[in-house]
Amino acid sequence: MITLHQSKTQSRFLTAPTAGEGQFINRELSLLAFNERVLSLAIDPSVPLLERLRYVCIVSSNLDELFEIRVSGLKAKLKQQPGAVEADGSSAEESFNKIAARAQQLVAQQYDILNNSILPQLAEKDVVLHFLADFNAQRREWAHKYFMEEVLPVLTPIGLEPSHPFPRVLNKSLNFIATLEGEDSYGRSSKLAVLQAPRILSRLTPVPREVSGHSFGFMMLGSILNNGVGELFPGMTVTGIYQFRVTRNSDLFVDDEEVTDLREALRGELSQRQFGDAVRLEISDNMPEEVVHRLLTEHRLTEKDCYRVKGPVNLVRLMNLPDLIDQPGLKFPAYTPVYPANFLAQEPFEVIAKSDLLVHHPYESFSTVTDFIAAAASDPAVVAISMTIYRTGQTSEIMESLITAARSGKEVTAVVELMARFDEETNISWASRLENVGAHVVFGVVGNKTHAKMCLVVRREKTGLKRYVHFGTGNYHPRTARLYTDFGLFTADPILCAEAHEVFHQLTGLGKARPLSKLWQSPFTLHSQIIKAIRREVTIAKSEGRGLVIAKMNSLVELEVIEALYKASQAGVKVDLIVRGVCMLRPGIKGLSENIRVRSAIGRFLEHSRIFYFRNNGADDLYLSSADWMDRNFFRRVEIAVPVLNRALKQRVLREGLRVHLQTSAQAWQMRPDGSYELKRPRTHAGSSTANRASDAQEQLQASIGVSPPPTKLRKEKGR
Repeated sequence: MITLHQSKTQSRFLTAPTAGEGQFINRELSLLAFNERVLSLAIDPSVPLLERLRYVCIVSSNLDELFEIRVSGLKAKLKQQPGAVEADGSSAEESFNKIAARAQQLVAQQYDILNNSILPQLAEKDVVLHFLADFNAQRREWAHKYFMEEVLPVLTPIGLEPSHPFPRVLNKSLNFIATLEGEDSYGRSSKLAVLQAPRILSRLTPVPREVSGHSFGFMMLGSILNNGVGELFPGMTVTGIYQFRVTRNSDLFVDDEEVTDLREALRGELSQRQFGDAVRLEISDNMPEEVVHRLLTEHRLTEKDCYRVKGPVNLVRLMNLPDLIDQPGLKFPAYTPVYPANFLAQEPFEVIAKSDLLVHHPYESFSTVTDFIAAAASDPAVVAISMTIYRTGQTSEIMESLITAARSGKEVTAVVELMARFDEETNISWASRLENVGAHVVFGVVGNKTHAKMCLVVRREKTGLKRYVHFGTGNYHPRTARLYTDFGLFTADPILCAEAHEVFHQLTGLGKARPLSKLWQSPFTLHSQIIKAIRREVTIAKSEGRGLVIAKMNSLVELEVIEALYKASQAGVKVDLIVRGVCMLRPGIKGLSENIRVRSAIGRFLEHSRIFYFRNNGADDLYLSSADWMDRNFFRRVEIAVPVLNRALKQRVLREGLRVHLQTSAQAWQMRPDGSYELKRPRTHAGSSTANRASDAQEQLQASIGVSPPPTKLRKEKGR
């Protein structure tokens, strides 16, 4: 679990792990450890209160996906392959039991932090959540009026009796089950009724100051409904009403061999996502046991799948609370990214033609990317634009630029990934809009998600057709670009551009993949090239005594790469890994991985960039990539790793993307051999001066890259 203060002695395995311990860490337990690190920020006194609340909500959102995808898959394995053994040596049943126990602890810790730390401290700042227990007469009256006018008209109570079977509740929806006494007008005496809260109802409602008695007062839907529930069952007595929430299997399945129209097949699957098999039940902790038993039976779940919580069953609904409050000191200070000066002086193509350009988001503005694509859309000299689309958002300047370009007669090709998890409907919508204006829309390769981030522009110039490319480590999504750290590389390098064009031809056409000389590409060469680069460091270390690998990614789970890193460590290669989330490698084990160090950086921004560095006798090979070191990224996705060729830019990526995370202490978690984590340096206690607190890597980058307002006026003058 969370360790906030490091002891002077760090426990380590003295020898390689036994067969029972295994050489690999359980993937799901590692994911839970990541969420424990996120939750640690919710008790960090140096983090503003509303941001601490946001971290509690983020953990809830992450747990939703853990159960929807990972736990649902594990439960399916338990049914289909009961004797299956996981990579860490545990049986599937042992893994499930460990995950369930660890998740229960994490959820209990969430609610303890919320109820006993965050909410009381917010109340001191005049920000209050009014639960039913603190309703006075005025609040009860206001809540009842709101219930009658805004809630009751859209509710459909369902009494559980022979003609009303238990309703099929939607995935992750808010529901209530009421216990009743008495008979209705038809002589029915059902003891239970279910209320499904329509998603059009706000889960968090601001309360007028004169009613609340506080500057910022709010009521949750559960409290409002509880206050007015008697109106739904006239003549009967409501003895209790309790929240519950069901999480279902949400992994989509499309048969690669049978599908003939991916878009239509996916539409059919999306309609069923809300009604997959139940995998988790969240309930109010005061729910009577007979009611709990009924809910578990209806959803074919066991006690291990049941999570009793003291508070709202869906903390994700509190994610919007910080946006409703404008009070100094409760949120992170506003941060305005830098807009690179050399992008202002000339049109983007003139700048990129002279030299490669690197941008580091969110420290540098994502407008560099949107402006690049907007310039391509409006430039008469541009004849074609090709782009991969994985996640881009429901509203997007970039997508509007592609539509504008297609309308103006340019050749626009969009490789839209329809299987981008939880963004499928948005991408289907964009695909239709692009098709309607004459763009070429393809959906990549069935069975291989297109996860590479590339935009290729072909421009007619005096010397002929010239290509420009933007490669990215993150999505073309303006909102996440303000929250995630990513690198983008603009280049006119003839080979890199030609090879990007080749990848687009693979995705839109047919034929064998031609070998690429500079790009590493999944599912063809990325895995083998990374293994080859690691082995080269082994050879160098054995002959010269110095080998070095530094890599940054979201997840490390591919076993062959982990084994190659183990062998590198045994040969004396120093390996520094910056893995934000899941890591199945065990570092610091004598005879196996004593030369491997694993760090995880957790902070205001989500660390998202993937960077691979191999010293290679001083050649300093460095790649930016869209791929984590996972089986799916290597073998079931179209991914790109692009070399940074410009020496100055390479040093900048080393400095800003890798070394800063290895050299700073605050918010840097060090992984122990057993898979647990500890902070490299204790955090400050409440009341400590922030001036005395060690800054984290992200704060250093904000300060070193600088802050400047976006050049709105100049860009308008340039006609963009």
